[in-house]
Amino acid sequence: MNENESSEKRGHLAGIGRHGEHPYGDLGQIIILLVFLVIWILDSFVFRYSTFLSPQVSIYLRLIFAGLILVSAIYLVRSGHRAISNEVLSSPRLLTDGAFSRVRHPLYLAALLFYIFLIALTFSMISLFVFVGIFFFYNYIAAYEENFLEKKFGQEYRDYRKNVPKWFPRLK
Repeated sequence: MNENESSEKRGHLAGIGRHGEHPYGDLGQIIILLVFLVIWILDSFVFRYSTFLSPQVSIYLRLIFAGLILVSAIYLVRSGHRAISNEVLSSPRLLTDGAFSRVRHPLYLAALLFYIFLIALTFSMISLFVFVGIFFFYNYIAAYEENFLEKKFGQEYRDYRKNVPKWFPRLK
């Protein structure tokens, strides 16, 4: 490990994202996932307080809808990780291929789609309200990273931001 890699690793461990990640982004994602899962499980399978819409929609329709969401999330994760892992082997550059050519935050979008997948399975309204807060958290850390990328890549990132949507991919 050379000196630059060592200092980057120390900085990342100290809470400074070496690629512009929010210092508490990873920890925040773990915490909100655990909180969401506890709420979703308790509401969906124990108390059933807010799943009153679930019997109104066929389980088959919910499974088809949830399955499409899950497949989309898996595509975004695979494509996003493929682009990132290829980037580790080359010199740092702005990622604009794969899933990054469709949406600026494919891995965060995949995480959000996973939450929607779970909500679609049981129609837990409480989980839906929690999801709104989760979306604001992801939007906050995405904005933090975008500020970093704009400082690092300047006009190249501003052009990318103009052409690629933040959350909702354009269908071409």
